[in-house]
Amino acid sequence: MSKTIRIGHITPSSNTALEPLTYAMNEPLKHRMTHHFSRMTVTHLALSGSSEAQFQLEPMLAAARLLADAPLNAILWNGTSASWRGLENDVALCEAITRETGIAASTTTIAFCKTFRENSWRRIALAVPYTSDITGQIGVEYARQGFEVVGAASLGARENIEIGATDPEPIRRLLRAAAQSKPDCIAVVCTNFNATELVEEMEAELGIPIVDSIAITFREACLMTGVDLAIPGWGQILAGN
Repeated sequence: MSKTIRIGHITPSSNTALEPLTYAMNEPLKHRMTHHFSRMTVTHLALSGSSEAQFQLEPMLAAARLLADAPLNAILWNGTSASWRGLENDVALCEAITRETGIAASTTTIAFCKTFRENSWRRIALAVPYTSDITGQIGVEYARQGFEVVGAASLGARENIEIGATDPEPIRRLLRAAAQSKPDCIAVVCTNFNATELVEEMEAELGIPIVDSIAITFREACLMTGVDLAIPGWGQILAGN
């Protein structure tokens, strides 16, 4: 395999945020690491049968198989559905991807939990675009994993296209609202929600670490493949291991 590290990402079909942001974060590493994407159908987020059907194992494996046609070092599910569906779903997904392709796998939600534990962050505030029922279910799942959601701010959006079109100012307001609970960190749980470009600015304003979904998935790819992180401009999570 080439010395270039190649990362495959399984991506929600309606996502417009994570690909350009991943390329932007990768700019300092562009001669060492490349990113490649395979899409699967995801259009809306809800606690409903139609939403649940989007996240079944076989469509994700189909996307992983397409990625595995290329020489890759890792495959990641760049999505947060296990944050409300249950972490065990992502664990099973990673095991299935590796079993079928021989390629190491991880996910955004796995990366969140690892990062919380590495930093001893137990009191988490949520800043999310979702409806209140999904937001509440994330709190339930985080509690199952040993974390306490001490505050939550949500926009109430259901359609992923709407989430991807959110302007910066509503995201700033969401982060400020989440910060009121004085958590150990703020988790931005959605890979189609561009808090990513605001993290450094808002960490400076709020004095609280912000764990952004797109950035934490990028970080997980680097950790999986032994790439040292010291990327300025994206907040403390990418500033160094």
